[in-house]
Amino acid sequence: MNPGKRVYIGILIVWGTLSLCLSGCTSKRNPGSIVYRLKWLYNVSAAGDIWAQEAGIFKAHNLTVDIREGGPEQDAIKDLELGRAQFGVASADQVIRAVAKGAKVVVLAQIFQINPLQWIYAKRNGLIIKRPQDLKGLCIGVTYGGNDEAILISLLRQYRISLDDLKLYAVHYDFNPFWRGEVDLWPVYRNIEGIIFQEKMAKNGEQAGFFNPSTAGIRFVANSLITSKKVYMERPKMVRDFTEAILEGWKAAMDPGLKSRVAEAIHRLDPDTPIPIIEKQIDATRALVIPRGNREIGTIDKRAWEQTRDILLAQGLISHRIDISPLLAGPPP
Repeated sequence: MNPGKRVYIGILIVWGTLSLCLSGCTSKRNPGSIVYRLKWLYNVSAAGDIWAQEAGIFKAHNLTVDIREGGPEQDAIKDLELGRAQFGVASADQVIRAVAKGAKVVVLAQIFQINPLQWIYAKRNGLIIKRPQDLKGLCIGVTYGGNDEAILISLLRQYRISLDDLKLYAVHYDFNPFWRGEVDLWPVYRNIEGIIFQEKMAKNGEQAGFFNPSTAGIRFVANSLITSKKVYMERPKMVRDFTEAILEGWKAAMDPGLKSRVAEAIHRLDPDTPIPIIEKQIDATRALVIPRGNREIGTIDKRAWEQTRDILLAQGLISHRIDISPLLAGPPP
């Protein structure tokens, strides 16, 4: 389980502020619908998917879509391979590891341009982290075996920082070590629990800071839209229409003018997260999803995928180097 999942589950347990909504999405399930498996539970990281359903974008593309939650027991790639879903969401490390073991999947779009997995800290006693060297002497929370460990190890190697220069703390479900100041930095999803941590800290009179590994050159790709190679080859029009609908949903969901309506749609599926929090989560998500320059939402960053593969290979998380190019197919022409 990656650190984002563990931290998120902990928040559900400790605060009860996020939802374990197990109901269906806004479409009724029926045997003829397209099954779309999310990476995680209904929340702001699925804003564009939820809005594509809510706003009738799928319907406008003549698609009937059954959006299903992901989670520890719901693997999108496995569902694609078993024919239980036609589309899914997975991070690059999940895709690359699966392909290294023989999975036949392709990437249609990259939703997050910046990985939301970051570290939060309190700006107390003059602490401001602007560069990796600022981590020296600090205690950093890390989920052993999770993506945050892979990212941190890659960062330390790139900047030649020894593990002896800092202290690592094994992250579990108990957040008290962070609140007591025993751990300086704690891994969070910047756009989800990062907002909740930030709000809690503000109520305690503290200002939150975030250390974003991508600003130090570590680009570890997060949520991307995928399908099986079989579906891609046999149903190109459906794949193209679905990809267009998803990206249209994300473009609309990131429109500031629609923020309140999108937040309400998310809240219906994630009722335990207050709408004002969801609105702040949308703002944070926008900064992670919209590419810089004139690139479109969903643009695949090949170099970032290659870097993700190289990180996995260097740390022995895949056994051999794989060619990234065939995976990054994009929608059929």
